[in-house]
Amino acid sequence: MTQSPPPSSPHALASAYWRLARFDKPVGIYLLLWPTAWALWLAAQGFPDPPRLIVFLLGVVLMRAAGCVLNDLADRRFDGAVKRTAQRVLAQGELSVRQALAFALVLLALAAALLVFLQPLVIVFALAAAATAAAYPFFKRFFPVPQVVLGLAFGFGIPMAFADTLGGVPALAWLLWLANGLWVLAYDTAYAMVDRDDDQRMSLQSSAITLGRWDWAAVALCQSAFLLLMLALPVWVPLGEVYLLSWLLAVAWSWVLLRRLQTRTREDCFWTFRQSHWVGALLWTGMATDFALQALF
Repeated sequence: MTQSPPPSSPHALASAYWRLARFDKPVGIYLLLWPTAWALWLAAQGFPDPPRLIVFLLGVVLMRAAGCVLNDLADRRFDGAVKRTAQRVLAQGELSVRQALAFALVLLALAAALLVFLQPLVIVFALAAAATAAAYPFFKRFFPVPQVVLGLAFGFGIPMAFADTLGGVPALAWLLWLANGLWVLAYDTAYAMVDRDDDQRMSLQSSAITLGRWDWAAVALCQSAFLLLMLALPVWVPLGEVYLLSWLLAVAWSWVLLRRLQTRTREDCFWTFRQSHWVGALLWTGMATDFALQALF
C-alpha cells in the first residue's frame, strides 16, 4: 500500500482532520441524532427546551466525531487492507497517530465541556458512553457480535436526555434504549455484510460473520422487533394518529431496505446501511408533529 505524503498546506491539513472525523459522511451523525431526538421529545412530551436541544445536538456531533477518530486509531493497521476503508486518513498516512490522538482528545474535551450545562446524573451516562465508544473497536478482535456493543454506545443519548429533562430515567427510556439497540444491530449488521470477506481474511469478528447465511433473517428480525417496540410508545405517552402514520411509513421504508439487502452485494448492503437513518427520521417526524398538534389544539 502506497501512503499519501503528509498534508503540505493548512487547507490539506484541515481536509484530513475533517475526513478523519467523518464530517464529510454525516450518516453516522443522523443515526446518533434520531434516537437522541426521540428521547428529548418524549421526555418533554413536546418541544424540548432550546438550550438543552442545542447542547445535545452539539454533543451528538462531537461524540460521533471522537468515536470515528478513536475507531480509526484502533483499526489503522487493518483499514488499509479493507476495500471500503483503504482510503481513510490514517490508513493513507495523511496524519500521524499523535495528531489523530490529540484531535480525539480535543473532541472529547469539547464534548465534556457541554456537561456543565446538564444535570449531574447525565455525567455518569456520559462517562459510560465515552468508555463504551472507545472500547467498541477492540471488541471486533474477539467478540462474535461487536454490533451489540455499538448498540449500547449509540443509545446513551437516550437515558442522558431523560435524566436531564426529568431528573431520572424512567422505564420508557430503557424501552427506547432496547429498541434502539435492536435497530443498531439491524443496520450495522448490514454494514458488516459489506466487509465480511475482508474481516474473515483478517480474523476480525462481526455479526455478519457469526450469523453466516442467517444474516438477512437476523436483520429482518431485529428491525421488526425494533418497530414493534416503537409501536408500543403510545402506551406511555400521548401519541396519536400522526405518529401511527409515521410508524407505518417507517415499516414501508424498512421493507424497501430489506428487499435491497437480500442481494447481499457490497453495493446493496452499503446502500441499506446509508439509507437506514430515514427510518429514525420518519419516527421522529411523527412524534414531533403529533406533540406540536396537541399543543396547538
